[in-house]
Amino acid sequence: MLLFFILGLLVHFVFFGSIFDIYFTSPLVHGMTPQFTPLPPPAKRLVLFVADGLRADALYEFDENGNPRAPFIRNIIMHEGSWGISHTRVPTESRPGHVALIAGFYEDVSAVAKGWKENPVGFDSLINESKYTWSWGSPDILTMFAKGVGGDHIYTYSYDAESEDFGAHDVTKLDTWVFDHVKEFFHAARNNQSLFSKVNEEKIVFFLHLLGIDTNGHAHRPTSREYKDNIKIVDDGIKEIVSMLEHFYGNDGKTAFIFTSDHGMTDWGFHGAGHPSETLTPFVTWGAGIKYPQKVSVQKFDDAFLKEWKLENWKRQDIHQADVAPLMASLIGVPFPLNSVGILPIDYLNNTDLFRAESMFTNAMQILEQFKVKMTQKKEAILPFFFTPFKLLSESKQLNILRKARSYIKQRKYDEAVSLCKELIHLALKGLSYYHTYDRFFLGVNVVLGFVGWTSYASLLIIKSHSNLTRGVSKEVKKPSHLLACSFIALGVLVAFFLLIQDCPWTYYIYCLLPIPIWYAVLREFGVIQDFVLFVLTFPPSQLVAYLFIFTLGIEVLVLSFFYRYTLTAGLVAFACWPFITQLRTQAKSISLSWIFFSLLLAVFPLMPVVGRKPDIFLVMGAGLLVLLLSLCVVTSLLKRKDHFINEELLLHLVQMLSIVLSMYVVYTTHDSLLKKQGLPVFNQIISWITLASSFVLPLLSPTRLFERLFSILLSSMSAYLLLSTGYEALFPLVLSCLMFVWIQVEQETLRQPSVSYKQKVTSLQFTCSPDITQFRQLYLDDVRRAFFLVFFLVTAFFGTGNIASINSFDLASVYCFLTVFSPFMMGALMMWKILIPFVLVMCAFEAVQLTTQLSSKRLFLMVLIISDIMALHFFFLVKDDGSWLDIGTSISHYVIVMSMTIVLVFLNGLAHLLTTKKLELCGKPKSHLI
Repeated sequence: MLLFFILGLLVHFVFFGSIFDIYFTSPLVHGMTPQFTPLPPPAKRLVLFVADGLRADALYEFDENGNPRAPFIRNIIMHEGSWGISHTRVPTESRPGHVALIAGFYEDVSAVAKGWKENPVGFDSLINESKYTWSWGSPDILTMFAKGVGGDHIYTYSYDAESEDFGAHDVTKLDTWVFDHVKEFFHAARNNQSLFSKVNEEKIVFFLHLLGIDTNGHAHRPTSREYKDNIKIVDDGIKEIVSMLEHFYGNDGKTAFIFTSDHGMTDWGFHGAGHPSETLTPFVTWGAGIKYPQKVSVQKFDDAFLKEWKLENWKRQDIHQADVAPLMASLIGVPFPLNSVGILPIDYLNNTDLFRAESMFTNAMQILEQFKVKMTQKKEAILPFFFTPFKLLSESKQLNILRKARSYIKQRKYDEAVSLCKELIHLALKGLSYYHTYDRFFLGVNVVLGFVGWTSYASLLIIKSHSNLTRGVSKEVKKPSHLLACSFIALGVLVAFFLLIQDCPWTYYIYCLLPIPIWYAVLREFGVIQDFVLFVLTFPPSQLVAYLFIFTLGIEVLVLSFFYRYTLTAGLVAFACWPFITQLRTQAKSISLSWIFFSLLLAVFPLMPVVGRKPDIFLVMGAGLLVLLLSLCVVTSLLKRKDHFINEELLLHLVQMLSIVLSMYVVYTTHDSLLKKQGLPVFNQIISWITLASSFVLPLLSPTRLFERLFSILLSSMSAYLLLSTGYEALFPLVLSCLMFVWIQVEQETLRQPSVSYKQKVTSLQFTCSPDITQFRQLYLDDVRRAFFLVFFLVTAFFGTGNIASINSFDLASVYCFLTVFSPFMMGALMMWKILIPFVLVMCAFEAVQLTTQLSSKRLFLMVLIISDIMALHFFFLVKDDGSWLDIGTSISHYVIVMSMTIVLVFLNGLAHLLTTKKLELCGKPKSHLI
């Protein structure tokens, strides 16, 4: 059985990794020829301002007094330049946003493994193509465009990473630091001949990354006074920089300015998903080569923004974020970034029709180069008779369009040339997507075959070895046919040879060869399949249909809960009604009432707003007080049982209660300190980390009696969970634990099998590392319900307080008791532990259920894995590769979550076993307890 679980874990790692090969491979190709417009550019230099985390509405709207929030930018829109909205893509994070702006392509997800900081795949960018670039701002952003770039033409000036502190007194200093250092730089340039000559060269870029708005948004929310005041500071700073630059260059009219943002932010201060507040960012450009404001009477946009911002008479021109890179390249005359997929927004250009047409032709050639390289790579890796080219853009059609476009330019039919170039760009982009996803169907079929085969084999293993379902039929063991084994070996050799001659990546061998031994193992058990079919046929058809309907309905409810949290509420209400259709209502009234009460109480949480939207520190304090009150009741109850309760145990309970009190103190004082902008107190930070570390150890000091060990785990978990809470979610583990304890008692009451020795009191049961396997029973049909209950409770623990399939559901304020300086991995680890704490509580209760029902953990856990795998297969078919980027990202994240849950369950099962059975002795020898 151990070997089976190890193999199962490896299989699930393969299935999990497959999604990255199928959907998350890098779109980048290399080997293209640089393309640039052969005409003199309008600008000698470009200044790029990126206000990190700035929403479009926050910039364009008016303040409470009816004045523009950013008066200088408003003046630019009305008198000097062009404006619009830049539409970003998921994930709306800083690194992908800046890559889209400066390199012109949308970041591949492999970068998430490096915290969006490092360059997992080399790429070209506007900064790389420039003659010189000077940049100021965050070290996280600036270094990724300088790292790995040849030459010494890129200069970066950044503050220390520790300055990115969400709890700092004034984070606008991140922006004022940039403005001050830019001023100092140009002041120094006047007195440094070498530097002066460099800043007067052509094709140079000045990049100002402004992080203050994003930091204030995370710390105080975008609706806060701090966020809005920071916009005014940025507006004033840009005004000063523009004035200084114009004076420095003698108003030569050769400077182009662009002001935009990498992403927006939700009202609750987070970003990463596809909410409009995250994807709509401002875009304002002016200076050399940019059109002046255009007054219009009718706009092509039907949203309410124009009227709300009082900009309905100034032409709005929206763009995609990746379109900014070719625009900047065209303005200063550098080659378009080689990997750019942006389409030049020529309506922004104030230049001759010839320049516009030539620029668009260059854009088309640059994207077509990528298409050609991608097609060549794919064609060389596939046997000729298996290769299917992209039919919409054949080689003859490419030449025909290019020839026509060039002819139109010579004939001065510039609009026709631009139109043809746009057509070629759209076809080339479709072709890039086609070749990028060329192997997707092939890999998907193999993964599905492996999935179905593995689930079938696990089901057969349960039927054969852990149940009495085939008790009435023959158990004669038949040796597998040699022909079957030889057939599968031959098939494996054939598949391996097919992959080898096509020079496929090594991962393809795993996905294609894995289903072969799995299906061989399934077909070896053909006799078990026959026996099971005969057993199923003994059921009346109506009963069989009813069982299938209930099982399918249960799976669908679990799947729907990933999309609609309130489905969990419906499920918990159904759970509350369950005692009424069983004998439980009559044989255990008090337990039934407790089950109904806590099921309905837990059902409230999925109806609440997602965590972080409405933080309330007093609810966290209330949860702590409830835990303390419950602890007093438990300690009082245990003190009455002198034979079971000794001084060491009382001391442990008091220490854990003190830990709860300290957590409440830390949460309250940290919240107060951050409100006063005094930062995170060092004492609070130390206590938080000590509490988190001790939460893993203290439960191991408690007795292994079922109730006392579970209660000790709850207290330690709550002390850590309180530190990670910002509102009502602090109550969630407490209510969930109460329902879990009732579930333990309910399952013992429902166990009415004649072969089972029945029964001990729950309070007298004791966890043990080496259970008596002779007491274990076989699986019964009712155990499918127990496994389903566990999966449902795990999904409830996952989504009960938020939809973590959406990145913006996380709230950075959750980790402010531990750290406030930006650290993606540490913050991510803390938030992940917050998610896992309810998981651990459920899995510990599951250990107790297995103990009270005299069931082997491996047998019941195997059923849980099968249910999870059926869900994962469901989500695999729901993965999208078209539609909105939000839908695509959500569908993929659902599959990743359910596969992660399946893998994590194996580790959590081990962690729960450790927490419930291990006993640490501080001194002396273990004391024995009478049961």
